[in-house]
Amino acid sequence: MKKGTKKFVDKTYKLTRDAAPLSFMLPTRNSRRFPLLHFDDVTGTNRALRYARNQNSPFEDEQDGNAILEPVIFEDGFLNVPKNNQVLQEFLHYHPLNGKKFNEVNEAKDAAEIVEILNLEVDALIEARQLSIEMIENVSRVLFGKDSSKVSTAELKRDILIFAKREPQEFLNILGDPMLKLQGNVALFFDKKLLTFRKNQKEVWFNTSSNKSRMLVVPYGEDAKFIVASYLSSDEGLDSLKLLESILES
Repeated sequence: MKKGTKKFVDKTYKLTRDAAPLSFMLPTRNSRRFPLLHFDDVTGTNRALRYARNQNSPFEDEQDGNAILEPVIFEDGFLNVPKNNQVLQEFLHYHPLNGKKFNEVNEAKDAAEIVEILNLEVDALIEARQLSIEMIENVSRVLFGKDSSKVSTAELKRDILIFAKREPQEFLNILGDPMLKLQGNVALFFDKKLLTFRKNQKEVWFNTSSNKSRMLVVPYGEDAKFIVASYLSSDEGLDSLKLLESILES
């Protein structure tokens, strides 16, 4: 084969998960009900698409008046297009549902994506397995809002491993969050009733023997415990954080 010569190959397309799982008829001509338009970067115009098996182009403005239209149907979620039907392959390439309702099967790309996902799961599970007891308790408070004093360590480990496998990226992001320990302590402050909510969780109040005052008002739509953690990490809240931590340690 000469250098630069295009290689024609058979191609397979598959429906995405949100499309019909068994049979799906793809729109094959431009209409008001379903516009089939492709924006041409060269001419700056929208060009109508139409699949006709006896034409050499998928663009209606390049077809003659003898176009023979035929349906394009995915069977059992797949559509096989031989290399001698280049007009259909090109039509599918430009189709506005490409990437939404269907994708071209690319086994090498699919395999690479699966490997990446599996590696992420492995990394998350390794990190989860190596967590110290203190970190297990902190992560459990942040992820599940659990009081670790009421649940066995084995149960906490199980729940964390399951979460790490199901949501590896989120789990790794949480572990990398510098606020993790503080957010875990904030959950513990509420568990131990050192902090309490009032007015339908719109306000957070101190509840220590020496301080019964209001700490803050939770802004509408914000996560209360995150707001508390942000306050306690600020210069204004640092003394309160030290006091609450000293009470926990006593």
